[in-house]
Amino acid sequence: MSLALTSRPLVDLALPEKGVARLATQFVLVVAGTLLLTLSAKTKVVLGPVDMSLQTLVVLLIAATFGLRLGVATLLLYLAQGAMGYPVFQSTPEKGIGIAYMLGTTGGYLLGFVAMAAIVGWAADRGLGRNPLKLFGMMLVADAAMLVMGFAWLAVLIGAQSAWTFGVLPFIVPDLIKVALAASLVPAVWALLPKRGN
Repeated sequence: MSLALTSRPLVDLALPEKGVARLATQFVLVVAGTLLLTLSAKTKVVLGPVDMSLQTLVVLLIAATFGLRLGVATLLLYLAQGAMGYPVFQSTPEKGIGIAYMLGTTGGYLLGFVAMAAIVGWAADRGLGRNPLKLFGMMLVADAAMLVMGFAWLAVLIGAQSAWTFGVLPFIVPDLIKVALAASLVPAVWALLPKRGN
């Protein structure tokens, strides 16, 4: 199998080769990705005192499927939608909208999603989306980067101890589950595709 075929994200298999059709398809995918992110943010799973969303899982899946450029573009458009006041985030509009909400307690995590998309998208561009163990490792790094960014901003707002207790610790196990699930799903899709070339 050629290196060019194996070293690209999954979505490239569905994109037109070039021209306006390729750009239009990419645009549709990015917009669809932001809709999926919004739905995942609004889907809450209550675990004790903490409300979890499926957003981390969706960020990982988008990045692993779209690759670096489209993945990051999707997250940036999503943040731009939120900054413009659209209720795309988990606790909008009930806890505020726009820039004011983004500068609140979730601000670091939102920026962390972009870092997460960049790390996993970079890995997908290099063909790591086919290998569940390698993909799991990269997704773990990406999730850790997101948590560090979220913790850092939250610590500025409420102090390091509270940021760790409320902003990191409750999410470690659920995030490990989401990383494992995402790292299994993408290679499974690759495995279902017909083999091309030698």
